[in-house]
Amino acid sequence: MIKAVIFDLDNTLLDFMKMKSMAVDSAIQGMIEAGLSIDPTVAREKIFKIYDAKGYEYQEVFDELIISECGKINYKILASGIVAYKKAKEASLILYPFVLQTINELSKMGLKLGVVSDAPSREAWVRLCTVNLHHIFDAVVTFHDTGFHKPSPEPFKKIVERLDVSTEECIMVGDWPERDVVGASKVGMKTAFAKYGDTFGTIDSGADYDLDKISELIQIVGKENNL
Repeated sequence: MIKAVIFDLDNTLLDFMKMKSMAVDSAIQGMIEAGLSIDPTVAREKIFKIYDAKGYEYQEVFDELIISECGKINYKILASGIVAYKKAKEASLILYPFVLQTINELSKMGLKLGVVSDAPSREAWVRLCTVNLHHIFDAVVTFHDTGFHKPSPEPFKKIVERLDVSTEECIMVGDWPERDVVGASKVGMKTAFAKYGDTFGTIDSGADYDLDKISELIQIVGKENNL
């Protein structure tokens, strides 16, 4: 019996990579207009190389780029990049198709709704507020709530505690099999792979269900609950 549906945030509810890509491109243009002498394609490659090494939440990526190109921080260039990034980020952060309708339908079915995200608390909540999801969920667990990233069991234990359900009564929905599917499965949750948000070219997710679109959850929960 499924009593709760738990979602990852980035690339599951909202298109994080599209936002990141558009925001970075805007930041590069802003820094070039402020005086940074660099080819945009080269700048993009360097920025994403830093993200790959230090994580996509790394806050000093533009500092590192500027130092590598100028030898020191130029605050005019840095500020221009940050402002352009923030403006583009807010404009380009959008939900995947059918997310709001699906969440509303699951709520009408009497299910509890939660989020488990590896993002730092501030960034996770900013994104939730930006797409107007901050009032919808019964519980939200971010990295700073446990100090552990998925697939550690700690974030999953924390969310079921806050939702007041058992792990066997939950289905976890996420785009990263090695974290979302593996972690949730180990604590006894059902799992659904958000194939529509996959950025790894996953062939075999190992999940109980693969979702081409999030709205398929309605039928899955109905099947699990014999509705």
